[in-house]
Amino acid sequence: MLARLAKMPHQRPTKVRVHSSIGHAVVLWGGDPEEAEGRHDVEWSVDEDIRWGHNTQSAAIAEPGFWQHGDHVVLRGRVHFTEDGAAVLEVGDSQILFDLAAPPPESIDRAWVEISVRADKITLWPCRL
Repeated sequence: MLARLAKMPHQRPTKVRVHSSIGHAVVLWGGDPEEAEGRHDVEWSVDEDIRWGHNTQSAAIAEPGFWQHGDHVVLRGRVHFTEDGAAVLEVGDSQILFDLAAPPPESIDRAWVEISVRADKITLWPCRL
C-alpha cells in the first residue's frame, strides 16, 4: 500500500500517522525511525487473532478502509480463509495475515468484515519494491 507517513514526535517505540486513499490512523513503525517520514510502500503486520463476534464483525459497507477509533484501529476489507487455518484480510491493495482464535462461521469466507485491533498491535513495515 502506498501511504504518506508522518513520524509522531517523542514516541518510543516509533509511531507514525499513516494517510492513504482509504484511511488514516496512528500505528507503530517497524522500519528505521530516521526513514519514517514521507511516502512509502508499506506492509501491515497485526499481532492479534480474529475473534468472530468480539473483534470481528460483518461490515455494513462493502469497500476497503481503515480508521482510528480511540486506542483501536478498525480495518475493513474482504476476508478469506486459507487451507492451513489462517485468514487473509484484503484492505485495498494490501493483504494482512491473521490467525484465527476459533473457527468463524463459514458464511463469512469472502465477505466484507471489520476488525477492531488495538493500535499498539499494528506495525507498518517499509516494503522495498
